[in-house]
Amino acid sequence: MSEQVSADSAAQKSGFETRAIHAGQEADPTTGAVTIPIYATSTYKQDGVGGMRGGYEYSRTANPTRTALEECLAALEEGERGFAFASGLAAEDTLLRAVCRPGDHVVIPGDAYGGTYRLFAKVAEPWGLDYTPAKSEDLDAVRAAIRPGRTKIVWVETPTNPLLTIGDIEALAGIAHDAGALLVVDNTFASPYLQQPLTLGADVVVHSTTKYAGGHSDVVGGALIVKDHDLAENLAFHQNSIGAVAGPFDAWLVLRGLKTLGVRMDRHCDNAEEVVAFLEQHPGVSEVIYPGRPDHPQHDVATRQMKRYGGIVSFRVAAGEQAALDVCARAQVFTLGESLGGVESLIEHPGRMTHASVAGTDLEVPGDLIRLSVGIETVADLVADLEQALAPYAK
Repeated sequence: MSEQVSADSAAQKSGFETRAIHAGQEADPTTGAVTIPIYATSTYKQDGVGGMRGGYEYSRTANPTRTALEECLAALEEGERGFAFASGLAAEDTLLRAVCRPGDHVVIPGDAYGGTYRLFAKVAEPWGLDYTPAKSEDLDAVRAAIRPGRTKIVWVETPTNPLLTIGDIEALAGIAHDAGALLVVDNTFASPYLQQPLTLGADVVVHSTTKYAGGHSDVVGGALIVKDHDLAENLAFHQNSIGAVAGPFDAWLVLRGLKTLGVRMDRHCDNAEEVVAFLEQHPGVSEVIYPGRPDHPQHDVATRQMKRYGGIVSFRVAAGEQAALDVCARAQVFTLGESLGGVESLIEHPGRMTHASVAGTDLEVPGDLIRLSVGIETVADLVADLEQALAPYAK
């Protein structure tokens, strides 16, 4: 056991890619298996009443495969404790139940992910939780949205989905803490490889591990990572009590994905930059939205707090909404589909797909907007596909 603790401690102090492969994932002491087993068990033999082996009694409370994933996620985000859930929204809902009570208030992003908005508007608000959208990139707007004594969370996505705005995590942490609130950062788009919000002052990091963490479009999952012991204990209680935990096979798939996160993210970023370069010069494209562009309004903030700028690119089609829909339909290498962060490239129309739930609200996205999740294929093929899809608007 002491050798395992020592090895885990060494992994915690190592570089990102080493942690991704080794943190929480020491070889099995019985067989020497180098890959964490899928512990497909619901219960565990106890050594007498209350005599748990290694802290395991029932797999809703803890499972060794899930423990390995949670330890790895904590190491990658430089947090103290991680929690794995059945989906990103399950993670978000558990967090809200743990931290907030009816009558409390949350500041959410002005262009929040549609599913997050739906959670607040259709689930949390009827429960009694109030919320105010505010542009996370506008610090004055965030301050103005806070309700003294009631605001428990300032919720930030950076980059946001799908408009890729950037919130200044360090500055937002100061605003939240001055108000006695927690700063929660959805780090799904950046992944822990490109950005570690806890090191910049955030209190909680949220992930849809379905996306870059899993990386292969074959699992649905979510995670919370924290650095405060008391908050971790509170979340552990609610994770167990609510029960929306990641199953052992799902945890194993995400853990497998994390092993290659660093190399995948580098390729995602390389390809995205070339796709951006193509779109910038295309006459049928009226705007390219990418934090790596010098004209992006928060480019300097992104440069300061991110390692690179990510694999998501959004752009607007000059000919309007129907043209954007037609471009999505003509794509061949880019698969028309929701989600993001997998090895394959995806194209979608946010207004009709992922963000349909915010239609008619202040969070509605432009109808001529297309979002790309740039995969790791040969980039020349991706560019050629976009060229043929945009061909009717090339003049």
